Amino acid sequence: MDFGVILIGSFFLLIIIGVPIAVSLGVSSLLGLWFSGQSLSIIAPTIYSAVSKYSLLAIPFFILAGLIMERVGISRRLVHFVETMLGGLRGGLALSTVVVAVFFAAISGSGPATVAAIGVVLIPALIKQGYNRGMAGALLSSAGSIGIIIPPSVAFIVYASLTQVSVADLFIAGMIPGLGLAASLVICNYIMIRGNKKIVAPRTYTAKERWHAFRDALWGLLTPVIILGGIYSGIFTPTESAGVAVVYGLFVGLFVYKELSFRKLISVLVDSAVSTATVMYIVAFATLFAYLLTTSLLAHDLADGIIGMSGNTIIVLLLVNAILLVAGFFLDTISAYFILVPVILPVAIGLGVDPIHLGVFMTVNLAIGQFTPPVGVNLFVASNIGKIPVHELVWAVLPYMAASIVSLLLVTFIPQLSLWLPSLLSN
Repeated sequence: MDFGVILIGSFFLLIIIGVPIAVSLGVSSLLGLWFSGQSLSIIAPTIYSAVSKYSLLAIPFFILAGLIMERVGISRRLVHFVETMLGGLRGGLALSTVVVAVFFAAISGSGPATVAAIGVVLIPALIKQGYNRGMAGALLSSAGSIGIIIPPSVAFIVYASLTQVSVADLFIAGMIPGLGLAASLVICNYIMIRGNKKIVAPRTYTAKERWHAFRDALWGLLTPVIILGGIYSGIFTPTESAGVAVVYGLFVGLFVYKELSFRKLISVLVDSAVSTATVMYIVAFATLFAYLLTTSLLAHDLADGIIGMSGNTIIVLLLVNAILLVAGFFLDTISAYFILVPVILPVAIGLGVDPIHLGVFMTVNLAIGQFTPPVGVNLFVASNIGKIPVHELVWAVLPYMAASIVSLLLVTFIPQLSLWLPSLLSN
């Protein structure tokens, strides 16, 4: 039997029966390696070369920084500040949700972390103001996905390690598409609540209250400025910026807000270690899976098959997006990169698509996968935080999916949305 069939078939069989993705990648890779007749001795060097890349060092630091920022109360202060600025607007709290998600995305670099950090405050507040609980959870789930598009993004770091493109260029390339996705969610939400009389407008805040909220949230607002400003001014690299973010978070938690106790710090370190181990386990076995895809020429054959379906660039890009959307139903972002980049990158290069543009629209696509069932991790985080049944979220999230797909198509077919800012920096 062709070992490519065993590799792909065993992976999807394990996914279908409910085996965790990381384990599915490992088992299917080992089966594929065994039936290919290759030596098992390639496992150790392949995995070591995957997890020892310098650029991936940023992942544990950004995970740790995001957790510190959440535990020291930065997310709570950001929510309050944005609420004061948008107070008095009908639907202002929903708008605040998207705005805060953008801010926290620029701190955490992760979709689930963004949902967890701001959902604790915002889901109960949205329900209190008259929003249906399914809609409240769906809005948080979709807004949280911006976390892997707005820099600093863990997803972009992984993509850069696979394609050897600049992490800094990817970070800045994600700004406009990330804000565009946020705008599409705001428009969608406005349309949905127009005729809903149950939703009440939050109270209007005084100038003094806004000033106090701004002053209280200033340290959180400065976080993305320090991280991104340091990267693009050349003071430090994207990897070094992750370490700076950790030091900054510790400083704010210990000496400014004074909410980071020793016990809380230990909890943060443990949670960070667990999250990092999960990510790196996926990276390790996804690398082995991708190695087998590439060396077997299966990735090459799949790429040729995609290009052979049509000579029309628009049709091929639509097909690529369809593949990514379906993959997002079942795969987490990191696994999808390792499995699909070896297949899709040759297709993109053959069509003249810039690898940075490809990375951005792949990431927007997989961001949508974070709030689509059955594996949409943001949905489960929102469900757990808000005590909302997942089936309610699944139906409520459909309009946000539709709005996000419109944004995705704009990013896909208007490359300058991704490439304009990097081109400015390179000049």
